[in-house]
Amino acid sequence: MKKTVYVLVIFFFYQIHGYAQNIALGFRGGISIPNLTAGSGNQNPLNTGYSSRLGPEASVFADFKFSELFSLQPMIEYSSQGGKKNGLQAFTTPDELKAMFPEGQAPQYLYANYKSEAKMNYILLPVLAKFSRPITGSRFTVYVDAGPFVGLLVSAHQVTSGQSDFYTDAAGTQPLPGGAQSFDANTNVRNSLHKFNAGIEGNLGLSYTIARSVVFIEGGGNYGFLNIQKNAVDGKNETGAAVATIGYSYWFGK
Repeated sequence: MKKTVYVLVIFFFYQIHGYAQNIALGFRGGISIPNLTAGSGNQNPLNTGYSSRLGPEASVFADFKFSELFSLQPMIEYSSQGGKKNGLQAFTTPDELKAMFPEGQAPQYLYANYKSEAKMNYILLPVLAKFSRPITGSRFTVYVDAGPFVGLLVSAHQVTSGQSDFYTDAAGTQPLPGGAQSFDANTNVRNSLHKFNAGIEGNLGLSYTIARSVVFIEGGGNYGFLNIQKNAVDGKNETGAAVATIGYSYWFGK
């Protein structure tokens, strides 16, 4: 299977190379501002309530120009994904605490006041259609690009911190006996997530050209269409991110 993928990738690059007038190679880097979205109709206390976190974003790319206005840009992208919660939030009732309740009456969730951050990192492989518009009388060009991507999960950790009592209600008014417990932990959750994702990416940018060199700044985002959770008890989440980057490319013209 891997050999087939490699052959298809090489064939794809060979074909577009044959039609392109110019080819650029470049890189970009910046920040990713991801968040986790609960799937419609699949919301529960575990997969809702996330806010955005910050993470690094970096990629290398080729740009195959077919005309002054249109090019095709395949990319290899390192993308930070995930989200965070801070405050009273739910967690699945541990087996060792279910014994505190009458048989069959243990709640599905308990609540506590702590910090939690889902740190997920993906390799995205987008192919973007890029439409450019030079600004008359200057070296500046504005452009927009968009296209599909496939994503491969590299790592995933749930990082928690803080101390809190356990509560049986979402309002935090019914504490369990035992006092405050520590939530300091860094848990590898990669095996509880699907390894593959697919979605769409788009960007709006401004570039400045000096001879064959191009520097640019752009903003955009990506969004995965597939549920990332393996276990039904965790609900369903999609992941996506706003992105802000700067970059450089160099054109190798014919």
